[in-house]
Amino acid sequence: MDGSQKTRKATGNHAEGVAARYLMSRGVNILEQNVFSRGGEIDLVGVDNGILVFFEVRYRGSGSLAGAAESVTATKQKRLVRAASFYLHRHGLWNADSRIDVVAIAPGESRKYRIQWIKNAIQV
Repeated sequence: MDGSQKTRKATGNHAEGVAARYLMSRGVNILEQNVFSRGGEIDLVGVDNGILVFFEVRYRGSGSLAGAAESVTATKQKRLVRAASFYLHRHGLWNADSRIDVVAIAPGESRKYRIQWIKNAIQV
């Protein structure tokens, strides 16, 4: 891994930690972080009001042209749906109520971060 990849990974891990703390403060029970499968990676898995939720965490710095939420491309959406499907299959949860949410994080003006939680952002 070169220096830019290490920095990017560290930034991603930090953003996931920020997202996890934010979600927990809003009543979400975080079950797992950085879940890898043949389908792809899921940043966070949690339970929100009895619903299993797969969270995609996106961070964009102040110099980014596109916002964090807009950075979830159609290709990334397909990977997330596939990863969530593999997770449900592996854990025998096909009948569980579930959804995919996006947590978009950017530097804030009055607070350290501006966080946007988009529920059911990606339709399965």
